[in-house]
Amino acid sequence: MAQVEKFHYDNAIVRNFAYATMIWGLVGMLVGLIIALQLIFPQLNLGIAEVSYGRLRPLHTNAVIFAFVGNGIFTGVYYSLQRLLKARMFSKVLSNFHFWGWQAIIVSAAVTLPLGLTSSHEYAELEWPIDIAIALVWIAFGINMFGTLIKRRENHLYVAIWFYIATWVTVTVLHVGNNLELPVSAFKSYPVFAGVQDALIQWWYGHNAVAFFLTTPYLGLMYYFLPKAANRPVYSYKLSIIHFWALIFIYIWAGPHHLLYTSLPDWAQSLGTVFSVMLIAPSWGGMLNGLLTLRGAWDRVRQDPVLKFMVVAVTAYGMSTFEGPMLSVKSVNAISHFTDWTIGHVHIGALGWNGFLTFGMLYWLIPRLFNTKLHSEKLANTHFWIGTMGILFYAIPLYWAGWTQSLMWKEFTPDGFLKYGNFLETVTQILPMYAMRVVGGTLYLVGNIIMVYNLVKTVRSGSFISDEAAEAPALVSTHGVHKGEYWHRWVERRPVQMLLLATIAILIGGIIEIFPMVMIESNVPRIESVKPYTPLELAGRDMYIREGCLGCHSQMVRPFRSETERYGEYSKSGEYIYDRPFLWGSKRTGPDLQRVGGKYPDSWHFNHMLEPQSISPGSIMPPYPWMIRDELSLDILPKKIKALRTLGTPYPEGYEQIAIADAQKQAEQIAARLKKDGIELEGLEKKEIVAMIAYLQRLGTDIKPKAQATN
Repeated sequence: MAQVEKFHYDNAIVRNFAYATMIWGLVGMLVGLIIALQLIFPQLNLGIAEVSYGRLRPLHTNAVIFAFVGNGIFTGVYYSLQRLLKARMFSKVLSNFHFWGWQAIIVSAAVTLPLGLTSSHEYAELEWPIDIAIALVWIAFGINMFGTLIKRRENHLYVAIWFYIATWVTVTVLHVGNNLELPVSAFKSYPVFAGVQDALIQWWYGHNAVAFFLTTPYLGLMYYFLPKAANRPVYSYKLSIIHFWALIFIYIWAGPHHLLYTSLPDWAQSLGTVFSVMLIAPSWGGMLNGLLTLRGAWDRVRQDPVLKFMVVAVTAYGMSTFEGPMLSVKSVNAISHFTDWTIGHVHIGALGWNGFLTFGMLYWLIPRLFNTKLHSEKLANTHFWIGTMGILFYAIPLYWAGWTQSLMWKEFTPDGFLKYGNFLETVTQILPMYAMRVVGGTLYLVGNIIMVYNLVKTVRSGSFISDEAAEAPALVSTHGVHKGEYWHRWVERRPVQMLLLATIAILIGGIIEIFPMVMIESNVPRIESVKPYTPLELAGRDMYIREGCLGCHSQMVRPFRSETERYGEYSKSGEYIYDRPFLWGSKRTGPDLQRVGGKYPDSWHFNHMLEPQSISPGSIMPPYPWMIRDELSLDILPKKIKALRTLGTPYPEGYEQIAIADAQKQAEQIAARLKKDGIELEGLEKKEIVAMIAYLQRLGTDIKPKAQATN
């Protein structure tokens, strides 16, 4: 008989991450509410660069994903892992390094993103020094987790741990793969891959950041906290095995469904679609496994706010994982892509699945950490209903807005002309839906504030158990497959084998999809007329990235009649071979800009950036007065030219030595044209606006269009 050993669980690290979850949740949702208001009242941008919509939007997404949800993941993992393994965390030093390192990364994001320091890759906007810090902190978390697995007192690895292992290895692979970049300065870099290749790798990362940061770790939390809260065993052990292995194998293939009807080769688009549709099976298997765990406990669900939150969370997971595959079908994607339908879909997952499961976990966890009862179940139930109404008022108007946008973009008159040729008509039509979205976001934030108040009162009424006493028999090692034992039990006793098998499962799809695109040059045909950007255009492009313009404007004309009539010739993969990073965008709050070059005079762009409403009455685009006010810095141009040449852009050897002079010459030409149109401003050729104009006037001019845009 094994000797019983006494030890203590480390609750301090759990408490720290729980506090961080609550704090960053408020911050992330508040920023989200601010930018939602800015879309209705553009004057709320205040004419200040650091609080403009384009700079705050990535701050909101990073705060919600990596600060709120990230800290929620670590709260649940550090609590459940110790109890499932019957062991204290491997290293308190690593635990604290993980906690403070993660908070430092979040603060650095909160500082750098409003300053316009961004790589522009969605969900991966942070620049290279912070990427390195993320890698170091993530590795420390992995060492701590696997160290705990090694010193465990429980032979069997429970299903939640499978998801934790798969999360760690996949996020590691994704983070490294998507952040292969060449630094130019302390806060500027260019990705190794360009154009179509960069797009494929980004959405291999972007979709799987949703899969392996917002989904698999939360499935692990579901498999632990839902049975605990319900005091019921998981419905089906075998279903959990199928759910896990099918999900992690299939999910990694689905990224290209974000690029349907783009310049990505059709074979890659088709793979993304096929595997996305297949995702319904394992996803709904997991949802049903969670909901059926509550069999016999539905009377408690009606009374217990914790279970209410968890039931809605799992239901939202099921809804999102049905809608996602549906949106990856080409005929549906032709309607949804670039519209607010996608934003509504994403927020069902973020607010319903991630948010509500986090809230349920915190309501269950905090009283246990402080050896007390929840301060008020009535307040928790109030939070539940306010939060649920918030989700409905948020998502439904965005679905409505998305369908409205798509129908208006595609409608023709009986004479064959676009019925809504002016893009602004589609924007003004959906402003009431944006207002309803603000109501939903406000309700959700108010519910979160109620939760924080409730939990603070709970904490004050209890006494924190920093080191929770526990005891368990020492681990008795077992080898081989035992007679009559299910084969998977052998894997579950071996964390290293579990790690290796999970790694193989997630690498297969990535290798098959990505390697042909990055290794076979003919997959990205070149167009002889496409040339690298001039130094001034390059400076303007980086300014466009700095201001987050791609958050509202796409640069991808799809091969639909409605788009070629509105914008011009559809986009070719060869047009983007020098684009580092790619800027195809995900949403059209404003029109596509791929063919905007030469469409308007320089003075139109000047006035449009200074006061958009003076050019387009009713526009919700924020003004950019600082571009007219601030001096254009060209000092870094030689380093940019040199870095891009290293990556394969065919700038002549030594060109960096004359790049600044070339930029100044082009700036003087633009300034002269502006002055000719009556724009008098001292030192105009030295202002940032001339670089932005240079870039916008270049877009789409490398190829001769077959059809001219009508508007």
